[in-house]
Amino acid sequence: MASLGVAPAPIPRKRLTSDKLAASIRQMTSDTAMRQRAHALGERIRAEDGIGQAVALIERALVGRHAHA
Repeated sequence: MASLGVAPAPIPRKRLTSDKLAASIRQMTSDTAMRQRAHALGERIRAEDGIGQAVALIERALVGRHAHA
């Protein structure tokens, strides 16, 4: 998520503190550019036919298994 610019960098568990978590939450909720990127990413995800693509992949895998049987 961070590499896509839609979330703050992850905080390693050993370095996680309530202050660092609060700062990340503040950044996520107040950074306008980050929120805009997250919104755009959400639009792209909603526009995908995820179920249709999953069904097509499963069907191709099953056809491939039967062709080699």
